Order: sequence, then structure tokens, then C-alpha cells
Amino acid sequence: MRVRNSLKSAKTRDKNCRVVRRRGRVFVINKKNPRMKARQG
Repeated sequence: MRVRNSLKSAKTRDKNCRVVRRRGRVFVINKKNPRMKARQG
């Protein structure tokens, strides 16, 4: 999982990426390609 200041680039890497808020953090998850995970902050 990558930790980034901005998730804009992580979100646009794949069309299946979704931005989700969990436990006060912002995550990018991808069901089709689980390697495309990122977290903000």
C-alpha cells in the first residue's frame, strides 16, 4: 500500500479504483487489481 499526500494520481491509474473513507483516513481500493491500493496521510 502506498501512502501519499494526494490521491489524485492513485485514483486515475485504473478505472476500477474507488475512493473510500475508513477510520478517518482516505483510501483508494481496487477489487479487480488489489495492488492498486493507496492511503492518504
